[in-house]
Amino acid sequence: MTKHGFTPDSYTYSSQIKVLCLEGVLDEAMEIFKHYSSLLTMAVPKLKLVIALFFLQALLTSHTQAGPANSDLFREYIGAEFNNVKFSDVPINPNVELHFILSFAIDYDPSGSSPTNGKFNVFWDSDNLSPSQVSSIKNQHSNVKVALSLGGDSVGSGSAYFNPSSIDSWVSNAVSSLTSIIQQYNLDGIDIDYEHFQADPDTFSECIGTLITTLKNNGVISFASIAPFDDDQVQSHYLALWKSYGHLIDYVNFQFYAYDQGTTVSQFINYFNTQSSNYNGGQVLASFISDGSGGLSPENGFFKACHRLKSEGKLGGIFVWSADDSMKLGFRYEKQSQALLANN
Repeated sequence: MTKHGFTPDSYTYSSQIKVLCLEGVLDEAMEIFKHYSSLLTMAVPKLKLVIALFFLQALLTSHTQAGPANSDLFREYIGAEFNNVKFSDVPINPNVELHFILSFAIDYDPSGSSPTNGKFNVFWDSDNLSPSQVSSIKNQHSNVKVALSLGGDSVGSGSAYFNPSSIDSWVSNAVSSLTSIIQQYNLDGIDIDYEHFQADPDTFSECIGTLITTLKNNGVISFASIAPFDDDQVQSHYLALWKSYGHLIDYVNFQFYAYDQGTTVSQFINYFNTQSSNYNGGQVLASFISDGSGGLSPENGFFKACHRLKSEGKLGGIFVWSADDSMKLGFRYEKQSQALLANN
């Protein structure tokens, strides 16, 4: 015991607690914390309290700020452009977890002219991406899951707005209509990709958060993701959702390709770190757009950036917009993405 009341092993205890929290072994971390606290009984009472609070803070912040380690998750949006792309066209590496994301289900009438307050309809290429084709690709590949994405940028000739009449009515309609579609198509999860809003962030948060909660509790879906990008209105809505319901959101498909075309590797890394901080604790995926129209392209260093993130234990996966555009490229960047993720 020093004259200040520290035991010689105080920093060892702190390190042990932090490591265990990062690894998710909270029970053992708490036991070490309790044991160390008991060693402080001979310390000056006020100093004991300060030190105990320090270790408790270390315990809590190490857990809440611990983002996921590297992941082998590859995700790809498919079906929005009606160019006859099929699941079976996309190469599938057996050593990754692969999610196809059907684009899109939208709560507009079939003509795309009027919002329907949570009554969703299928707006993807259902002729080539049908329920039987979902079942077929999942039966052929045990590492494949299929989700649907809600919203998107546009519908018909205009923007696809999030436009609920009320929280309760929207949630009721959404749960009913989406449950029907998800069960018909044998889907596994949902993705939230609203990009235009006629409701405030709190309303968006409650509608989407309650929808995800209900679908998960009912066993309809096993995962949910969000797809924000760096726009003030978009971020205000998704960060409100994250603040209240982030614990229910499994993946963050951040649209890094919405940044300027010609983004450099160092800029991409900075953007990734910024958004990982915004969506603290979330599994954030790196992303590129197949046509190279924005962000950091595969030709200009995307995979270099991914290797760097992976070396730092930060790469939560890769997603691509979209299979429709990649088809004419022979899916070469899908192959490269999956190879990078599969290489441990």
